[in-house]
Amino acid sequence: MGLRLLRFLAVMFTAVSMSAGFAHLLALPNKMPLSRADYLTVQQIYRGWALLGIAIFGALVTTGLTALRVRARPAAYRLTLGAAACIALSLVIFFIFTYPANQATRNWTTLPENWETLRRHWEYSHAAGAALYFLALGALTLSLLVDRA
Repeated sequence: MGLRLLRFLAVMFTAVSMSAGFAHLLALPNKMPLSRADYLTVQQIYRGWALLGIAIFGALVTTGLTALRVRARPAAYRLTLGAAACIALSLVIFFIFTYPANQATRNWTTLPENWETLRRHWEYSHAAGAALYFLALGALTLSLLVDRA
């Protein structure tokens, strides 16, 4: 696969991942004050979002491969490696906070007694992921710019 195509895919997969993160981030202030019943109802809109894992995995793989391909170009390499690190960190946060909340609530079909703690973990971990994808997309874009200069 050519470097241009690899970079294009890295940017696109990261942008898709970031857009989903920003959807969560923008909804957060409106969802946090919801009652138990209302929150459970609203969470049903995320059915099928597990498919986003394809874009996230694609972002991680293509960004990592791009970093390997540009390792002889120090500025582009550092930025691309930083982007890959942001994507990887978003996955670490997901598996520490988001995934356990999904499991404890059976993907938000039931709410246990500690649902408010789970909601905080779920919402704020998505917010952190959005910030990390934003940083990753910025680093990828800068890597393209410094490599063209």
